Amino acid sequence: MTQAAVSELDERVPGRRWTVRLDAAGRGSTAVRISCSRPACAEQRLPSAAAGRAAAVAHIKTHLRATPAPRATAYCACRLADCHTHLPRTSRPRTEPWRCGGPVVLAVVTDRESRWWQVMECCTRCAAASPGAKTVATTEEPESSDPQVAGPVPAPRAAPARRRPPQAKIAQRIIPHDLRPVVLRDELIDLGNLFRDYQQRDQPDLELLADLQERKARAFTAWADATSDGPLRWEARRAEQAAATARLQHQQRTGNITLDSGPAVTRLLTVRAQWEHARSVLAHVADHTPLPGPEARLLVLMLTLRTANTGTGNLVGQDLTALGLTGTEDLVEKLSGCGWLELPGTVGDLLASRPENATPVTVPSLAPGEDGTGPFTFGKKMRPKLSGWAQKVISDKKLRKAKATAGTRLLALTLATQTDTSGSLGSGGQGIGLNALAAWVPVDPGELKHLVDQLTAADWLTDAALTDTHLTGQVNERVLPLTCPLPS
Repeated sequence: MTQAAVSELDERVPGRRWTVRLDAAGRGSTAVRISCSRPACAEQRLPSAAAGRAAAVAHIKTHLRATPAPRATAYCACRLADCHTHLPRTSRPRTEPWRCGGPVVLAVVTDRESRWWQVMECCTRCAAASPGAKTVATTEEPESSDPQVAGPVPAPRAAPARRRPPQAKIAQRIIPHDLRPVVLRDELIDLGNLFRDYQQRDQPDLELLADLQERKARAFTAWADATSDGPLRWEARRAEQAAATARLQHQQRTGNITLDSGPAVTRLLTVRAQWEHARSVLAHVADHTPLPGPEARLLVLMLTLRTANTGTGNLVGQDLTALGLTGTEDLVEKLSGCGWLELPGTVGDLLASRPENATPVTVPSLAPGEDGTGPFTFGKKMRPKLSGWAQKVISDKKLRKAKATAGTRLLALTLATQTDTSGSLGSGGQGIGLNALAAWVPVDPGELKHLVDQLTAADWLTDAALTDTHLTGQVNERVLPLTCPLPS
């Protein structure tokens, strides 16, 4: 059989074969390069994968237009390569050899990801058996005495037609074909197509992205209302946050920053949605701290920020000792004893833990309920931003140098969320009511003046004035980046 195949190869012309490939041009870039196995073809570079695929297909078509029709005397190029195009590579010899046969055709084979295209002269059997092959030209079958080629050749089987309609998707979610109202389904399908088109852009357009995210937020809210699906509502809120972030980034890039009437400030938390989340955490802690006093309140606040969303988080001893509390071990014991905090071991083990053996802790009240929702509306990417912001405030260099108490640091956090865009305390600079302040910072009214004096000495406050009803003043310019302005 081998002698027969070699004899026929000597008598017939080897089938032509060439390959066009699409590869990444390098790390950290969206550019791609196109290479063709034909020696006369130079390498091409394109800025994106979409542009590269279009150029590769155009290159193949150019070759096909210039290529003569398949030659009747050509030997199957697929068989020359042991039919590896459609038969799996294996070390075991096949019990029955592949039977090539039929007229010689010019076929184009591509992979599912459209990363390479191969053109070859082959027999109709190999063309029909090769996944993804498309016959572009054919010729009459020559006479052959080879028993491997002789005999009737079955017609290539057409790929079975898909009866199921294509599924419409947006944000990896399938849009139900029976979703009502129809106008909502049409809007979701249109948005999915627009987001996919945006991903193919060579350059970002943050203003367009913000508009798309705002439309997505409205559409997902309507979808959640129509189906009573809680996760859809969370997705809508995340889209609102993404829209606000993209809008602010666009304003920063174009120089059109309009944060009310205040000066342009580069803040650690950049958008209003993040500022509201910071206030929501402070309010939740004020209502749910199981122990009295500012030290317990500050500890519960930091633990809440480390375990929000899932109710679990990893801690090391330094996370707690860095808070500067006078009775850290006793406070953790009490929080664990009342059931607010769950530890896998002892408090001593937690305080002795280091980054290489962090301790997993649990706050059951923060774990999501059966409906998948918890006390906070922000996502998992927002949690570390809020935690980092709070850590930045309480570990301020001047507060540490002044050995500020837990009450002073808690007051600094609270005031950072109760200013206008210019840094004046209260909405519109009208000051903060002492009743509201007492709910956030659990200290006696007489002690509050001492805390205000500490913040003034640490260059946190200027022009501070404490009356019987309000605290007025201005945060120092150096801490403006840590503030979360109130809505005007």
